[in-house]
Amino acid sequence: MSTSQQPLAGKVALVTGASRGIGQAIAQRLAAAGATVVVSARSATAPATQKRFGAEQVIAGTLAETVALIEAQGGRAIAVAADLENAAERGTLVERAIAAAGRLDILVNNAGYADYSRIEDMSDETFERTITHYLRAPFSLIRDAIPGMKAAGAGWIVNIGSVTSLPPTRPFPDYSKAGGDTLYASVKAALHRFSQGLAAEMEDSNIAVNVVGPSTAIRTPGASDLIPSDYPTEDVAYLAETVLAMCHLPASERTGHIAFSMHWPHAHKLPVMSLDGLTELAPAEPPAWSHPAIAAAGY
Repeated sequence: MSTSQQPLAGKVALVTGASRGIGQAIAQRLAAAGATVVVSARSATAPATQKRFGAEQVIAGTLAETVALIEAQGGRAIAVAADLENAAERGTLVERAIAAAGRLDILVNNAGYADYSRIEDMSDETFERTITHYLRAPFSLIRDAIPGMKAAGAGWIVNIGSVTSLPPTRPFPDYSKAGGDTLYASVKAALHRFSQGLAAEMEDSNIAVNVVGPSTAIRTPGASDLIPSDYPTEDVAYLAETVLAMCHLPASERTGHIAFSMHWPHAHKLPVMSLDGLTELAPAEPPAWSHPAIAAAGY
């Protein structure tokens, strides 16, 4: 493949929450672009359980499956398991990723936890776990990754955001009145602001920091039961391509953006490839039902 097809050749990326869904798709696309991808999640060889709506659920997907998928497509992936709610495992993940792959150029904070609940009914456990996944864990991994990126003279950090971070439209729709995602959305909004502030701090060190989120919603094994069955979702390939777009230009050229997956490629006339990098997908306009406050070209 040409340099334009493999802009990440020689680079190493760490993608959290990569045993399935969005994280797996991002790992596939970065590997197709030439990166060695360290994939991380709790589920190394067996599906993990999660607690939602007061019950335990088993969600399909393992790191072993992600590695096999990437290798079958000609890429290179290394599995490094970690439970990001465990401080010790979280605190050594970057070190272990570097030991396994030799370096770390790209960090994608994708792992998540969502247990929707109205605030009046929310448990302390759900509050704490949401904060940990979307703020504490990204903070910890980023802090650990920065020294190596500075020493290498460049780095790329991508935090996976959410359109729910934008204020609910008025008059409030029934979905907003029903509630459930208020805390999740609020922490994602904090992650967006954290990322933009960090981008300013890191620009002179040539470390780019950006956020990429779905323009609408992506139906994944972990999120399917939070999305109404009749809601029109989007292809994860557009989000994966937008993440890739944030992972190779110098910080002086692309940092501090909040980008949404259907809007960014359309606004920047960016070709979107399949996850294996072999097929160009049809251009797609942002859905009419996406949030009206999204800035198409990024914030």
